Amino acid sequence: MNEQVSIPRTSEWTDRDGIVKRIDIPAPIAMLAELTHRCPLACPYCSNPLELEGARGELSTDEWISVFGQAAALGVLHLHLSGGEPAARRDLVELTAAAAKAGLYTNLITSGIGLTEKRIAELSEAGLDHLQLSIQGATPDLADKVGGYKGGYDRKIAVAEWTHAAGIPLTVNAVCHKQNMDQIGDMLDLAVRLGARRIEIATVQFHGWAEKNRKALMPTKEQVLSTNALVDEARKWLEGIIVIDYVPADHHSTYPKACMGGWGRTGLNVTPSGKVLPCHAAESIPSLAFETVRAMPLADIWYDSDAFNAYRGDSWMAELCRSCERKAIDFGGCRCQAMALAGDAAATDPVCVRSPMRQLLVEQAEIDSRAEPPEFVYRGH
Repeated sequence: MNEQVSIPRTSEWTDRDGIVKRIDIPAPIAMLAELTHRCPLACPYCSNPLELEGARGELSTDEWISVFGQAAALGVLHLHLSGGEPAARRDLVELTAAAAKAGLYTNLITSGIGLTEKRIAELSEAGLDHLQLSIQGATPDLADKVGGYKGGYDRKIAVAEWTHAAGIPLTVNAVCHKQNMDQIGDMLDLAVRLGARRIEIATVQFHGWAEKNRKALMPTKEQVLSTNALVDEARKWLEGIIVIDYVPADHHSTYPKACMGGWGRTGLNVTPSGKVLPCHAAESIPSLAFETVRAMPLADIWYDSDAFNAYRGDSWMAELCRSCERKAIDFGGCRCQAMALAGDAAATDPVCVRSPMRQLLVEQAEIDSRAEPPEFVYRGH
């Protein structure tokens, strides 16, 4: 692969109607490197694709190091090392050192399983800038139940302590849903006790595996409103102690989020085998084909590939979005959610109150949220 790439600031392509389009495209700020799909947990809301990539197809150490160099040359500032569980890679310390050498800010997103005190010290020595640790609940019983891994909670507490001792800044990532949303206050307290500087409270996104667990995970509207109020208050009384990022429930919102800050605008994902995606769930859109870093330089994929240009600008938008004053705020919402719920990735995100599908979405969310939670359908290992 060629690490010395030429970076154009504009891109030109022909849209579905045969019209030539030209648009200014900024360099990406962040890259998510999915080092592996291997993971010891079996979370019922796993965000990895339904078809996992095997270890044999993963990029090698040298290939990942080349990708990191290309990312830095492209303009990426933040590198998120993720999975699956990135600690499953034996070369994690070597990869972290290479990313730091390339000048990238490194953030390790981990379940904690597979990390030891010695390995965290090695990561710190290699230049790891930040560690983001997932928790599935505020108590051992609930956390281990959700993650499908006995002893997971205790290991996470130990990893947080080792991280703090190594001087690595810590963020706690709390994915919330019907069965743990009433523990958000306790998870906030836990994050403070662990010395975290930030907590990300993110409501489950119903893509991929989470769709199999809608009735077990969909929060009620009352839970969502209560959590909204709790977060608002907590931001006041925890100001200066911990930063709270909150991603509310889509299905109980008025307008959709600006997913990924807009398609192909701020970040990109690289899968374990080297496919480059505009977002984590982009492969759920069957009409798109994604290039790989094994065949094309990263900059060419970002600026010129059909998949990245598919939903840039507003020419692809239905009239409902194209004439909306919010189109530069939420960019029509999530393309993958539109695909999943409307069967058309170019449709208005059904979460939007102006979507013709909105009422159907609300009714189904109400049914799912009121259902007695069934047993989790766990992600297979």
